[in-house]
Amino acid sequence: MSLKKMYLKTSAAIVFAALLLPSFSGCTSATKKADEKSVETEKELFIGLQLWSVKDAMKADVARTLKAVGEMGYKFVETAGYADGKIYNLDPLEFKKLCESNGLQFLGAHTGQEVPGEENWDETMAWWDTCIAAHKAAGVKWIVQPWMGGSAYESFDGLKAYCKYFDAVGEKCNAAGIRFGYHNHDKEFTTEYEGKPLYDWMLELTTAENVMFQLDLYWIHEGGKNALDYFENYPGRFELWHIKDEKELGESGNMDFAAPFAQREKSGAQYGIVEVERYNFEPLESCKKSLDYLKAQDFVDFYE
Repeated sequence: MSLKKMYLKTSAAIVFAALLLPSFSGCTSATKKADEKSVETEKELFIGLQLWSVKDAMKADVARTLKAVGEMGYKFVETAGYADGKIYNLDPLEFKKLCESNGLQFLGAHTGQEVPGEENWDETMAWWDTCIAAHKAAGVKWIVQPWMGGSAYESFDGLKAYCKYFDAVGEKCNAAGIRFGYHNHDKEFTTEYEGKPLYDWMLELTTAENVMFQLDLYWIHEGGKNALDYFENYPGRFELWHIKDEKELGESGNMDFAAPFAQREKSGAQYGIVEVERYNFEPLESCKKSLDYLKAQDFVDFYE
């Protein structure tokens, strides 16, 4: 090949490559923007409100309360008002639409049943079938049982029965594309079997595939344990947090929220839910002050 032909062929290749560069660069930029948007969406969804915090307002006027919660800046809600196939006496899809009309997503729920015996196992599982179907219709991501009956705290066998039961419920939820979990209070850390806290046994006697844990940061503190130890010993099991203080967030001065937030990835937490159970102000105002507190913290850099 002559030098002239080689030169012309090389020049043509360079020009062709140059013509492709803007298109390639544009794809990279678009992909980057899409990735950034995805990350922003995840950040935006992280903080929600447990509606037990405003339970009286929900009883009085569901629509008005959801409007107020949306205006505060919360991005999703977790309910505590399921009964007989309905959410706060509304059809699940109707409740979902009401949430969305106020800028909220309906992502999770608190509900449950006491551990059944052989005589009422089928009846209880049928209750769960109805419950799961109602929440699936609304597109929720999780259902959490926030309590256990006295038998779990009276004997190791009682606790084992609950763990077996929760695994069975978790299998049902998984089949519907919903995660099942358990929410603690302080007694799970102060009750021990064979020298080990009840909560530790729950983590070990349930399967991670079927049962995740919604760690309440306030109640583990009240139970005398450190959330960071659990993140270290049981990484990935705490897919949800309840972010709580004695009253409004930051009110007591006793809660170190920065430390667990720094270990959020290790814990497995995908969403955080504010819950206020005692108040210095009217409950809706307390919930707003709690969200404002989180927004002002440097460690919540993924909120925006």
